[in-house]
Amino acid sequence: MSVESKDKIIKVDKKKLRNSFKYAFRGVIQTYLGEQNMRIHTAIAILVIICGFIFKISYVERLICLVLICLVLMAEFFNTSIEYVVDLASPKKHPLAKAAKDTAAAGVLIMAVISSIAGLMIFVPKLLHMLEII
Repeated sequence: MSVESKDKIIKVDKKKLRNSFKYAFRGVIQTYLGEQNMRIHTAIAILVIICGFIFKISYVERLICLVLICLVLMAEFFNTSIEYVVDLASPKKHPLAKAAKDTAAAGVLIMAVISSIAGLMIFVPKLLHMLEII
């Protein structure tokens, strides 16, 4: 590798970097304003975090919850992106456009269901213990 190519790897274009963050935050705002499901997922995520403090879940359990929260939100962002692209590419109704949107939504659903099951596995025993049922 030449010295010149090493300089290109190390050099950071601050304007491009700043713009990439600006566009990413615009995407976050756009999704929260336009997508009801994202607001629902976020409300549930906040509730899970609060419950984590109330039930004093372990570090590992907290980490699992955070990773699952991020995966659900990321799935919703990808789903929203796919919906926008499909709407742009196929403004009229088309069976393949519907299949693409339905499949993307199914990915979010599966991630949310699996995350909910994991959350129940973490929180239900703690709730039962708190209520002195077990």
